[in-house]
Parts: sequence; C-alpha cells; structure tokens
Amino acid sequence: MQRRFLLRGGAGSLLALAGCTKQQHGAIEGGFAGTHPERGHLLRAPWPTRAPDDVRHVHTVIAGGGIAGLAAARALRLAGHDDFALLELEDAAGGNSRGMRLGGIACPQGAHYLPLPGDDARAVQDLLEELGLRRRVAGRWQYDELHLCHSPQERLFFGGQWQDGLLPQQGVGAATLAQYRRFADAVRRAQQAAHYAIPVQKSSFAPSQLAQDAINFESWLTQHGLDDAQLRWYLDYCCRDDYGAGLARVSAWAGIHYFASRHGFHAPGEGVDGGADEDANEGAGPLTWPEGNAWLATRLAAPVGDRLHAARVVGRIVHGRHGVTVDALDTASGRLERWQARQAVVALPLWVAARVLDPLPAAVRQRAAGLRTAPWLVANLQLRAPLDDRPGAAPSWDNVLYGAPGLGYVDAMHQSLHPVPGATVLTYYRALGDASEGRAQLLARPWTHWRDAIVAELSAAHPDLAAKTERIALVRHGHAMAVPTPGTLGQVAALRAAAHPARSGELALAFADAPRLAFAHADWSGYSVFEEAFTLGHAAGTALG
Repeated sequence: MQRRFLLRGGAGSLLALAGCTKQQHGAIEGGFAGTHPERGHLLRAPWPTRAPDDVRHVHTVIAGGGIAGLAAARALRLAGHDDFALLELEDAAGGNSRGMRLGGIACPQGAHYLPLPGDDARAVQDLLEELGLRRRVAGRWQYDELHLCHSPQERLFFGGQWQDGLLPQQGVGAATLAQYRRFADAVRRAQQAAHYAIPVQKSSFAPSQLAQDAINFESWLTQHGLDDAQLRWYLDYCCRDDYGAGLARVSAWAGIHYFASRHGFHAPGEGVDGGADEDANEGAGPLTWPEGNAWLATRLAAPVGDRLHAARVVGRIVHGRHGVTVDALDTASGRLERWQARQAVVALPLWVAARVLDPLPAAVRQRAAGLRTAPWLVANLQLRAPLDDRPGAAPSWDNVLYGAPGLGYVDAMHQSLHPVPGATVLTYYRALGDASEGRAQLLARPWTHWRDAIVAELSAAHPDLAAKTERIALVRHGHAMAVPTPGTLGQVAALRAAAHPARSGELALAFADAPRLAFAHADWSGYSVFEEAFTLGHAAGTALG
C-alpha cells in the first residue's frame, strides 16, 4: 500500500532493523484464521440446479449473521416473533465483530470498540441499557466504567518517542498548529451549517453536505489551503481507520463527518465544550473489551440459539408477492437446503445481495453498482512478556506509529485489572483500501509475508517484538467495509426518500419491487460502523415484526 510519509529516521533504518530481526521472524508460528474466503467464492460459479436435499419452512429468514442480522433477530424477538432462521456464512455470527482466543487471552478479529452513542442512535442506546452498560443515575445517563476504555487511551510514536494522543504535537511548528486550528474552525462551521449524524440516515442532507460529497477529501483540503504534512497524515489515518481508505479515495463529506458527527476536532490547547449534558460520561472514552465488539455480538447471538444456522452459503433468494425462497449450501455436510418463508431480511453485504437476489430490486442494483469496499488484515500477536518501551508516553490501549502502513495495535490486556503487566495479545490493523491490488494481495500472499512485514513495521518502536512474539493469527477480511467515495451521501439520500418508516421510528429499507423483503447492512449507509449496522437491522426486524 502506498503511503505519503516514512518514519523519521528514514527508510534505510527501517530496512536495517528488518534485517536484524528477520532471523527471529522464522521462530514465530502462526497462520490464517477466522474467515473462510473459499465459501464466499462459491458464488463465483453457477449455483447448483439440482433439487434441494432438505426443504424447511419458517415464517422469516434472515440472510446474514453480522451485526445487522443479529439486530434484526433481536427486533423480531422483542416483537414476539420467534419463528425465524438466521443463516450465516462463517462458523459464528457477528461479522466483523467476532473474536477469538490466543494463548487463553480473548482478542478481536475485527471491530474493537464502540463510541458512546449519541441520541440519534436510540436503538443502540436501548441495547446498551438492556445489557446493563448504561443506566439512569439522578436523572442522567451513566455508563459502567468497567467497560469504558481505561486510561491511558491513545499514544503516537512520532519523532523517535511516544506522545500522548494521536495528533502529532511533539516538536511541530507554529505553522502546523495554525493549520490544526483552521481545520478545527472548518469542522465547527460545518456543524453549524448542517447536522452530521450517526446513523447517517438522521443527517440533514443539506446542500453543504452534498457539495462536500461531490469531491474527495484531499481536494477539499487543498481548496482550503490545508496542506500541512502532519495534519494530512492524521486525517488520512482517521479515514483509513473508519473507512478503510485515505484522503484521496473518501469524499470530503466522509472526512468531515468523521469529526462533525462526534465531538468535533480540537486543536492543541482547545478545551472540549462543557454544558449540562444528560450524559454523565460526556467526553469519556469508548466502550471496549479484550475481545472487542465480539462482547456485544456474542450477547446478541446467544438468545438466537438453534435458530442460528452457521457455515451456510446463501446462493439464491427468490422473492414474489406471496413469499420468499432461500437456497443455501451447508458447507459442513455439502447438503443443499431450501428455506420457504413468508418474508426475509436480507442482511448480506450489498455485493452478495446483488448476486443472489431474483429478481434484483432496482435499489439494490443501483447501490451495489456504486459500492466500493476495502479489504483489511487483522493480526493477533501473542506475546510471552510485555514489551520494552521507548521514551515518552506510557503504554496505552491504542498505539499508533506515525507514517507506518498499518493503523497500529491495541493491547488485549489493557482493560485488565492485573497490577503487573505480563503476557498479552496485540491486535494489529492494516486497511488495504488504497492499494490497487489490495484484495488480491491479501488472498495470494502467504501468511509468512504478512508476519514478516508486521513484525518489521512494529519493531521500529519495539525492537524486542520478534523475540517476545510466540504466535501470530492473521484474519483476512476481503470486503471488510464500504468506502464512502464521492457520491455516496447522494445515493444514501435517494434511498432514504424511498424507504418506509418503521414502528421503531427508524427508516426501514423496504422497496415496492420487493414487498416481502427488508434490507439491512452497513453497506447501505456507505460506511461500516456498529451503529449503522445495528440501526438498519433493528429497523428491518421491526418493520417485518
């Protein structure tokens, strides 16, 4: 993946460091884990025409067991509808919010935190209250501090040492600080001009937002004279972190939305605005767990019980005025299943839905044609002992290296209450949405290639990493998330106009040419975060319930 910046010290020092540790890399065991790309690739071939081995009848089929599908299942249960089946490609539900254990330590396979949801995400707020994470205390909402990210939360390896926070500050000049302030002002003006919401369907879709949606973020920054290298690195990092691709690919709306939909952008020395907020934890860190958002996914999946049918490849969904037929392959037994239902929630990635729906609804065709997705690599590194540290800020939950191709790592044991550091798992992330052949590289290169690249990258800050790493488990997500390229918000606005209000007050994605279907997946929002997937799934389940 092409990057604009190199770690200070130059590429030569990185290569020398890689050479010093290369012999140690071979002692690190590992391999690919967690996903089965070969199952999804079965859809590249014509679907079998032979008669099904099993025919089953159910009131509602949910195709796709990610967060959207699990949210739809929960909504059906809350409405008193228990006659449903949930079909999931992988061996466990949760999509990008699944987890694993390495050396007995829980760690994420994908998403690893949830920001405290605002009032636009009512369905998510209700879920957190149901799970005991949020409750009313003296008229104000309070989150359980055990589940809030403990301090210190973030640090950046910059200029040969660690600094608190991810915005480069140590040793930057007055011109850089001035551009930080100018960008903060631009975000404040954007917030005053329009409402930026999570979920995106609650946004105002104002002319100013649609104008931002027409160009990429890099062009918008250039138009506004924001060309500072440190500022651009940070904004590029934020876009890759949330959207899987950088400034040149995502829209200006997406780049501004990242900040304006949350707590804004604050230059060094600027305080976060106070006020009489109803949230007693205002300004607190995100919710996180050693296994990441798998903590939430497992609790959503548990009540589904034996209605969850894992390791199923959904190959065909035929829908009409009187019902829905879903054909799926049980990859464990090789048996073809046919599910006859009155209705279905299509919680599949859009590129999959466009392949399997018959007939193909116009909205699915149009949105899928404009969809771009980013591949991701997630690596869990099992360490036998804590790492030695460079000068500066203390080890944190999120640890990022300036200019590196990856997005840094989180420490699975950061939330532990153990007084003495010990063995842990570091979860490293790399978004490949900017690479021209990122998906092909992800699938074609051996696991040892990625092991060596990751260890060399992180050794710039941790020279003892190779010696202390016992094992590495690599999780490949070929279509990890939708990338909000220019034009995405306009497409979402058109879908919003055609959607049906659900009883939950959210908008359910149901269309006139598919009366027996409701749609739910974060791809419909144009970018992939928990709040988007859950809200759409909840609305779909409520509409059909």
